[in-house]
Amino acid sequence: MNQIHTAAKSVAIFSLCALAASIPSNAQDGRFDRDHDFFFYPGNLVVSRSVYDNNPNNVKVGTILPPNCASTTGGCSAATGAPYNGAYPTVFNNDIYDANFGVTSAIFLDQITPFGWRINTLEVPNSSQRGIKSSSDQLVTSFSSKSEIALNLSTDGRILTFMGYVSPIDAIDVSNSSTPAAVDPTDPVGLNTYRAVATVDSTGRFTFTETNAYSGNNGRAAILNDTDGANVIYTAGNAGNGSNPQPNGIVLGAGAQFIEPATVPESFQTPTTPTPLSSFSVTLLGDKADKVGKDDNFRGLTIFNDVVYFTKGSGSNGVNTVYFVDTTGTACPKGVGIPAVGAKLPISPLTYDPTKLQTTGLPSNMCILAGFPTVLAKNANPAAAPFGIWFANADTLYVADEGDGYTGGTDLYTHAAAQTTAGLQKWVFNSTTSTWSLAYTLQTGLGLGTSYTVHNYPTGNNPATNLPWAPATDGLRNLTGHVDRDGHVTIWAITSTISGNGDVGADPNRLVAIRDLVQNSDPTVAAKESFYTLRQADYAEVLRGVSFTPGTDVAHDRHDFDHGYHH
Repeated sequence: MNQIHTAAKSVAIFSLCALAASIPSNAQDGRFDRDHDFFFYPGNLVVSRSVYDNNPNNVKVGTILPPNCASTTGGCSAATGAPYNGAYPTVFNNDIYDANFGVTSAIFLDQITPFGWRINTLEVPNSSQRGIKSSSDQLVTSFSSKSEIALNLSTDGRILTFMGYVSPIDAIDVSNSSTPAAVDPTDPVGLNTYRAVATVDSTGRFTFTETNAYSGNNGRAAILNDTDGANVIYTAGNAGNGSNPQPNGIVLGAGAQFIEPATVPESFQTPTTPTPLSSFSVTLLGDKADKVGKDDNFRGLTIFNDVVYFTKGSGSNGVNTVYFVDTTGTACPKGVGIPAVGAKLPISPLTYDPTKLQTTGLPSNMCILAGFPTVLAKNANPAAAPFGIWFANADTLYVADEGDGYTGGTDLYTHAAAQTTAGLQKWVFNSTTSTWSLAYTLQTGLGLGTSYTVHNYPTGNNPATNLPWAPATDGLRNLTGHVDRDGHVTIWAITSTISGNGDVGADPNRLVAIRDLVQNSDPTVAAKESFYTLRQADYAEVLRGVSFTPGTDVAHDRHDFDHGYHH
């Protein structure tokens, strides 16, 4: 029996017959014309995917990078120019020459069953499509930027949201470009590119909201709050790619953002100054202040019981851990705590004093969730790398840890295999101490540090790094889950990788799934559970986000388990 069929038995949360009945016959036999009758069906999954077009002409050998670098004070890479052309995968060895290197690519939304069988695909509008002009609504990702195009459902479950760049495909170094109204002259990438939030409904209709946030870096995740008359988007990402001190637009456009959805096409939009949602400073923990704007490098994003949660898991500044936005101002006077009873979702951006941005930065209105790490990233051992977060109930939180990304030598595989924190962490809440604690980390079946083959992918060593081309799982990034009526939870997650690629973000990665008993906290019981691979990215392809389809009632079976500190 092949692996997907085995996985189907192990991770099934819906009856196959019921699932098939929910899909019209034209979808079941593959006769789906997405341009005319595309539809997301409740109970399925959506996986965001990107495909690099493998065009050697995308980069010419000897081209000086980053683009327009001579017009910036950040300067150019070596005068020798790019050592590789645009052919995949060696094109991403140019990252060794140009640390900003990336190529934009199309985004695809694959609708799949919970067992991993693809139903249909929706392509996000981009410049490669017939009839799409540079001035038309479009959105792309940076192919090798591994933290992008996370998928999240809106608070009422009807809308899917994600982020990208307002750019044609095959543009170079867009992921480190400035935004038009927050230009940093010390950023070596001499381009100005809006970031944007995309929404898509169950019929495949898109909207795009441009923003000047995340100048110099990338927007990673977005959630639309559209419950009880609200209409605001919360986003996670990072900003800055130049020298310090950073311009005000960089400080304001980092981390967590509060964005009002646009009501007109992109060509009519004129985004203004970014509006931050929240911010955190390590001074709340008694630590010395970081450089302004450096603590807010967020990646994961979720909402549970009217509280917005973020993760920070990369960079040497700040604390790599789980945070929440404190809308009451009372939950954590010293930077650590739990959400206050009756807390509500934010309805306005963070208030700040513009005269203090360059001295003290933004005011802090975030907290580290009690029990999670509070040690500065530069001192943490082992290093924490939290990414996606998902609540099974008020007392059970799953955190995807992507691993430490070590690719420093011939021991890259053995190093990945020896990690103890990478994978799927299960945290449980103690109502007596009001603190979260790590119950166990699920790793069996992930194949940490075990290399795998990809059809048409190079074998042997990459001449640019002298390390193996073959990718291996290093941990997990984005995830989603569902609580079954039998007390188990099914988690779907996207893997991170390590390899000898010049940029491991360009490695073909995987979609995996696992079932866990919600009430269990015994590691010996959990050790019998195993991940199954539902899908592996093909050559020149990467997987990024995973979510349920718009209209799925993901909370239906969760109510039996809701109890604890939020109530």
